[in-house]
Amino acid sequence: MSKIQVKYNATAVSPREVQLKAEELYRNGFFCCEAVVSAIRTAFEVDVPETVIAMSSGMSVGVGRSGCLCGAVNGGVLALGMFFGRTEPLGPKDEGVNHLMSLTNELHSWFRDNNGKHTTCCRALTREFDMNSGEHREQCIRFTGMCAGKTAEILCRELGVKVKEHND
Repeated sequence: MSKIQVKYNATAVSPREVQLKAEELYRNGFFCCEAVVSAIRTAFEVDVPETVIAMSSGMSVGVGRSGCLCGAVNGGVLALGMFFGRTEPLGPKDEGVNHLMSLTNELHSWFRDNNGKHTTCCRALTREFDMNSGEHREQCIRFTGMCAGKTAEILCRELGVKVKEHND
């Protein structure tokens, strides 16, 4: 199993609250990837500098507006890596990195199967929208929340953090 790379202080986290926080962060000026990383960092009380959010900025809008992998998924992948990634070149058979790969694959597959469009490609997810339209923005806010919430669920399970219920 993978060694935890960061210290965190959370003992209970509500994936729903993480979802709502990520949506709020997007509405207030962050892009998808930044919002997911920031919401996870805050909810799990991770002892890392805010620069991890800055590191995620270029991954938004399908990687620098290229329309590739959805930035919200990128944010979840980066957040999972913050906890389970490695800092030494231990090769492809490293148990820790392979565990992380299974978690990121879980997030990717879950998002693809649950976003209503059966894809993770930003370009395909936003094809029918004018990128400046309110409909595009609302969809991306929803996808950001979805990825943040699912990432929080995975982290709670893997870290043994209690899942806190949220009253809507």
